[in-house]
Amino acid sequence: MAGDGRSVGDRASAEAELDRLAVLAANQALYEALENGDLEAVENAWLGPEDADDKHGAVCVHPGWPVLRGRAQVTRSYMLIMANTEYIQFFLTDVECEVQGDTALLTCTENILSGGEAEEEGELGPLVGGKVVSTNLFRRTPDGWKLWSHHGSPVLTSGDDEDEE
Repeated sequence: MAGDGRSVGDRASAEAELDRLAVLAANQALYEALENGDLEAVENAWLGPEDADDKHGAVCVHPGWPVLRGRAQVTRSYMLIMANTEYIQFFLTDVECEVQGDTALLTCTENILSGGEAEEEGELGPLVGGKVVSTNLFRRTPDGWKLWSHHGSPVLTSGDDEDEE
């Protein structure tokens, strides 16, 4: 028993829950920063150069884009997204978070509501709405939990997976 009357297992379980809640809060802060168009807050959500070099630092994969490596490339991609939408909102569902030591894995569905220009044939552009399944990998740093890797994959809806003949 610990000196506070709780078993070591209970304390470890409580600490793990605090870590999980901190990761959920860090993830929510990222999406709120995107919604508010706050590029500085978006940058602050990611690992900084002091946390890891570009080779092992931030990595971001958005559907249809090349893999982005390093905080500068990742930040530019978010700047582009925010510049090409009149507004953007994220409704996160199916959120799961698991913490293992100094690493945390968070998966969720991003239900995206955004506005932008329609393409010439009336098709919505790639940044206008949709559902994305995201995997966000966080690392514990002296400044709290920071996003290390984001991978978004579009959710297939009926007809998306059928071959056109």
